[in-house]
Amino acid sequence: MAKRAAASPRVQGVGAVQSLRLHGTIARDLGVRIVSGRIAPGSMLNGEIEASERLNVSRTAYREAVRILAAKGMVESRPKFGTRVSEPRRWHLLDPDVISWIFSADQPDERLLEALFELRTIIEPAAAALAAARRTDTHLEGLRRALDGMAENSLAVAAGQVADREFHSLLLEAADNPFLASFTSGVAAGVAWTTIYKQRKSPLARDPIPDHERVYEAVAKRDATGARDAMTSLIRLALLDTTRNSTAKRGAAKGGKAHRDPIKRSPRNKARA
Repeated sequence: MAKRAAASPRVQGVGAVQSLRLHGTIARDLGVRIVSGRIAPGSMLNGEIEASERLNVSRTAYREAVRILAAKGMVESRPKFGTRVSEPRRWHLLDPDVISWIFSADQPDERLLEALFELRTIIEPAAAALAAARRTDTHLEGLRRALDGMAENSLAVAAGQVADREFHSLLLEAADNPFLASFTSGVAAGVAWTTIYKQRKSPLARDPIPDHERVYEAVAKRDATGARDAMTSLIRLALLDTTRNSTAKRGAAKGGKAHRDPIKRSPRNKARA
């Protein structure tokens, strides 16, 4: 496995720690408002002085928060012009923070949810097929441990969710392609936050662990076609679970029920059918 990044140097002093937490919180709050559409692309953010006074924070904390957003492609700042929210095509959507902000909204943008799963459908089945051909015994042992961790803890608790992320991350590693491996943090964040989101209001209605077992079995047998098909099915079912949860929330808010297959009603998927 790839070496983990070295831990960040410890910030000295209580004030420095509080400042770090503060500007991170400001960035998160602004990020959630942007990805949820409450602050539309093209909108101008308040100036540094006005915003810091309104939020009752230092100008330094607000400035650092804006820098975080700029580094993720979400805003553009120009001297004497101000800070404008970028168009979504510029957002670093696979950044783990941005993914967490998408799912932190009361009602995530359904277009972003489906687009995330569409990307996973492009990446992960191909990675699973390559993993079936290229995996080592060490990879297989790691996948088995991850599956066992999911089964022992369930996806309702943090330990099971960590094991789930490890399973998907190991598959990308086992594909032995450095470009595919570069998607690992984004895919892992997507897996983690969709699992949390699906359980935000109620327990999982369906156990997804057997879907993962089928992927594992195909990889273990070096069945590339079987691994690709099993992963495609896993992601499709996960999408249905996620969007059904989202639809149920909207239906409850409106006092009714609405429940359709998002793949059938998506214009993109209709075009491919």
